[in-house]
Amino acid sequence: MDDDSSAPGAGDNPFANLPMFGDLAKALSGQGPLNWDAARQFAGLASNSGASEPNVDPAVRIALADLARIIEMHVRDLTAIDASFPEITPVTRGVWAQRTLEAYRPLFTELATSLGRKPEGGEVEALADTDPMMAMMANLSQMMAPAMMGMAVGSMVGRMAGRTFGQYDLPIPRSDHALLVVPATIDQFAAEWSLPVDEMRLWVLAQEMIGHTLFSIPALRDQFTALVRQHVGAFRPDPSAVADKLSSMEIDDAGDPMAAMQRLLSDPALLLGAVQSPQQAAMAPQLDAAVAAVVGIVDYLVDAVAARVIGGDALRIAEAVRRRRLETSPDDMFVERLLGLQLTQEQVQRGKVFTAGVADRVGETGLIELLSHPQPLPTPAEIDAPGLWIARLEL
Repeated sequence: MDDDSSAPGAGDNPFANLPMFGDLAKALSGQGPLNWDAARQFAGLASNSGASEPNVDPAVRIALADLARIIEMHVRDLTAIDASFPEITPVTRGVWAQRTLEAYRPLFTELATSLGRKPEGGEVEALADTDPMMAMMANLSQMMAPAMMGMAVGSMVGRMAGRTFGQYDLPIPRSDHALLVVPATIDQFAAEWSLPVDEMRLWVLAQEMIGHTLFSIPALRDQFTALVRQHVGAFRPDPSAVADKLSSMEIDDAGDPMAAMQRLLSDPALLLGAVQSPQQAAMAPQLDAAVAAVVGIVDYLVDAVAARVIGGDALRIAEAVRRRRLETSPDDMFVERLLGLQLTQEQVQRGKVFTAGVADRVGETGLIELLSHPQPLPTPAEIDAPGLWIARLEL
């Protein structure tokens, strides 16, 4: 066999002269910063454990469409925004996962690109001088990065699909020409909390339509999207972090390598590696303020719509849903670190107080009008002093 060690990039391939691993390296390379086939496969596995799901019952589709017409009328009246609403589309968890993966594709591509950059300052070369084995693992992790990224991102979205009600449980603008809801999860939650199913469905539809209405405001959508993209694009690769994880991976007692891989993928440190970058630390207060404001405004408007439509049970549903939202799981931590969305009790309370302060001064219609001004998201100082926000935007 010819020695191709002088080929471009061969010096970065720790298995260049081992035919079996060399073929693996070729398979893993040349696929862009993120392997979308792996992402789709792992999203499907994580959303429904690989099992088939029954299609949404046509009767459920009809019922949700009827309820949506009621909610739409009240959202228009409350916000005074004549936005066009996409069709409410009931889907299975698996379909939600695949559609969400595609909707977030620009964010995940930005993340993969930032983490796929070669480390600066000769870090890998320095590692090779002190620990050749770790340097080899670091090179391997770089080679495997697109596949590992795809598996990790797909697993994350799939696990989100297992507990989401719709697409605006997570406050991120989407360009879908539909509002996705997951009836199986909505109805299951209603049963667990002894809530009337139709009232629970009305509440979720209100959340989806309010989320869509806010993010249909160009100034708000563009500024919020830019903040999230700046966060995900500011990650920097750590040449040793993933290598440490790969070298310490242990096969379980049953000798199941896939189980070991799944445990590995459940750790955000594997994907993110490096600690928060200085750029992310600098912009974190602004992103935190933006998230608090958006969540606070959505919650306030959803409560207002629900009080009109549902009545006495509206507060009980809101309390149950928001308590569930604040239950921190490893997946939630992953999403927070990945996208910079801090949905803690403190953040939610900041947003609630801010929104109430604005509404008291300018009313619900005035609140919506202010969000249409340039740069409408509050600064870290303004989120805690609504009067400052109002004064800036009314100038």
